[in-house]
Amino acid sequence: MSTFTVAATVAHPARPDRRLTLDLFVDTGSTWTLLPTEVVTRLGLETPGQRTVELASGERVTYPMGQVAMQVDGEQIVTIFLAGPPGCQPLLGAVTLEEFSLSVDPVRKRLVSVPGFLLWSQPPKRREKISSPPPMPMSLNVPPKSKLRK
Repeated sequence: MSTFTVAATVAHPARPDRRLTLDLFVDTGSTWTLLPTEVVTRLGLETPGQRTVELASGERVTYPMGQVAMQVDGEQIVTIFLAGPPGCQPLLGAVTLEEFSLSVDPVRKRLVSVPGFLLWSQPPKRREKISSPPPMPMSLNVPPKSKLRK
């Protein structure tokens, strides 16, 4: 198995002036991107959610989750990240790789662009617009308040 890192710039989605360039370990076995807690704190990233993951050891752990702006090879997206423990290895996970339309070339130890896929082999046919009858006036026939029983 081949392992390598890739340089990526991570930033606060609403405050792009808060950014860092990191070497992320490319990990296609990880679902989400993982950032160390100190990076999350330094960028001021919010973690309103959480995700439970299973580690290689089989242990299940829950990490805070948020969104981060990320730039790889000149392209920028906003992706989900997990806030890992302090000092952990930053990981570039499978979801982020797919969002960038990137795959791994394990021989050359690099990321390569790949096409995305859609369900249809051709665009769906346009459907004819069905005209609706005009709306009918509504009358609720509600008696005046004075005639309602109390």
